[in-house]
Amino acid sequence: MTTTESGPPPEAAAEPVRPGSLRRAFAASLSGTALEWYDFAAYSVAAATVFGGLFFPQGDKLAGTMAAFSTYAVGYLARPLGGFVFGRLGDVLGRKRVLVITLVLTGVATFLIGVLPTYGEIGGFAAVLLVLLRFAQGVGIGGEWGGAVLLSSEFGDPARRGFWASAAQLGPPAGNLLANGVLAVLALALTDAQFNSWGWRVAFLLSGVLVGFGLWIRVRLEETPVFRRIAERGDRPSAPISEVFRHEWRALLAAILVRVCPDVLYALFTVFVLTYLTQELHMSRGQGLAAVMIGSAVQLVVMPAAGALSDRVNRRRLYLFATIAAAVWPFVFFPLASGRSFAVVVAGVVVALIIHAVLYGPQAALVTEQFSERLRYTGSSLAYTLVGVIGGALAPLLFTALLAGFHTWVALAVYLAATGVLSALGVLLARDPA
Repeated sequence: MTTTESGPPPEAAAEPVRPGSLRRAFAASLSGTALEWYDFAAYSVAAATVFGGLFFPQGDKLAGTMAAFSTYAVGYLARPLGGFVFGRLGDVLGRKRVLVITLVLTGVATFLIGVLPTYGEIGGFAAVLLVLLRFAQGVGIGGEWGGAVLLSSEFGDPARRGFWASAAQLGPPAGNLLANGVLAVLALALTDAQFNSWGWRVAFLLSGVLVGFGLWIRVRLEETPVFRRIAERGDRPSAPISEVFRHEWRALLAAILVRVCPDVLYALFTVFVLTYLTQELHMSRGQGLAAVMIGSAVQLVVMPAAGALSDRVNRRRLYLFATIAAAVWPFVFFPLASGRSFAVVVAGVVVALIIHAVLYGPQAALVTEQFSERLRYTGSSLAYTLVGVIGGALAPLLFTALLAGFHTWVALAVYLAATGVLSALGVLLARDPA
């Protein structure tokens, strides 16, 4: 059984699922992505604040930040490899097995970053090791997202896919909140010298405990009913990657485009905003971290609500509305933030992350329902990871380069608006599941 360019076949009726299995699937999806995004967010914050001086010491502070963000980009560039490898395995071997592997890979890499010697101790080799570990992080997360989304959505009712799939989407704000919280407490409790010397390492070492908890949940979980049904009828694909490119290319293109703007928006208001506030507006690092933490906390409520709303209204229209809001908001935020008011900055970041939540909550359902059941892990993973190179990987670098080249926030806002146009095109190209 293969799909055609006219779209994936209708889904089979969902079999009854025990409430306990559904709750465990929701918890496993949320906890796994939260723990892995804790790892990724801890690196992101460290790259924006301390890694430039510790691993890339140069006379120009901006150049050091640029180099640190380069290793940030490596994590995104590695994601397609994870998407290709683990996406294929997820459609052939099953969702559960692959998700255990991705969690271990990301957790081990993050723990090792916490014990990594700096440039002052082993010279340039420190940067090499940092890049390799960042690469391993990216490979793990590249295979994580597609499976985590399917883990919760394939246990739930397809009519409520927007809500159930949002479990995995809560991972980034939950992990970001936890990582920023740990780093903020360390920054407040320690002097700058202590934090730069060893304090930042604590956040990375904690990942060992967190990953152990995530594994405990995932190992106890059974395989999804959808994959069991595929395996029982002997319909597992032998070459899922080539099938996606040959038969479901339109779905892949649409899924890639709809993800571009949210990725760039998130990079701007959770990563680069820290650099902008500290280096351009001369606000404290603690103020920037607090704004991101508050916004992430709000997202934990908005994302599942937006996912549930997309089950009641047209998902594509809701997504298009939020995309337009994302393209417009930077033109409002930056002029307001120039007054250096902490309250205004917090409000601006919160609004930006609410817009992102309205996009990100329904996004998992919008992406996965573009593909047929037997190719969902592969198709979703490819869309997630390939756009990461365009959005998340290049965004902080381009933000830094645009600000250095034009010396104005307008260039940043125009860049984000351009990605909004791409995502709007993706929404128009995407199939409506109704």
